[in-house]
Amino acid sequence: MERGKRNIVVVLIAAIIAVAVLSSFGLGLFAPDTAEIVLPTAGPSASPGGESGGAVKVEVTPETVQSVIATLDRPESYGRTVTIQDLWGEGESGTTTARVWVDAGWTRTDAVLPGGTRRSSIVGGGQFWSWYGGEDRVLTGPADEYSADLEGQRIPTYETVLELDPASITAAGYEALDGLGCVYVETDTGDGHSARFWVDTDSGLLVRAEQLTDGQVVYRMTASGLERPAPSDASFSLPDGTVLHRVGA
Repeated sequence: MERGKRNIVVVLIAAIIAVAVLSSFGLGLFAPDTAEIVLPTAGPSASPGGESGGAVKVEVTPETVQSVIATLDRPESYGRTVTIQDLWGEGESGTTTARVWVDAGWTRTDAVLPGGTRRSSIVGGGQFWSWYGGEDRVLTGPADEYSADLEGQRIPTYETVLELDPASITAAGYEALDGLGCVYVETDTGDGHSARFWVDTDSGLLVRAEQLTDGQVVYRMTASGLERPAPSDASFSLPDGTVLHRVGA
């Protein structure tokens, strides 16, 4: 009889151990995977507004959009074409087309202004150089944070969005634009003036900006033809042949 009782006790102990082991290790085999939630420091590789690799991308709202954009990584070396349109009334009052190269903190811009005038500029090493096509005279001087937008090229940048007054942001979210996944920002600066911006989540670059007056678009900037990195033959040279910077150096 006592031997039978001992057998029962052994069986009960074995059952308790089995339950404990199953609770510690076995349930993970049957429980579904839980998606990883990524905070605003998530890289731009995740699909806008969706999931990538189990990561859920942070919601973009007027309150969070600037912090989300600030986490995007921009390439240190690239080239692209930027088009600036001044639009008034029924027609187009002027279009500037510029080819822009950026490499290791240096920026080269070759612009064709309304009317066909060509203007070039180079910014880097704390200096700027600017000249017009067909002329040898080069204007130069100390550069500041705005020097890459010399002489009215008015090419807005990623920083333009970060410098917005948060109180002026009226809408924000993810939006597809020309096949790109973008963070969209809309602002209202009062007196009938507003602006819209699209920042590519892959490159971290501003790819479109619009200014509106009473609901009409009066200014539009668009960027296309992105090359990463900048091509090796991108020139950072002055008209006299002086080389200021070499791509990849």
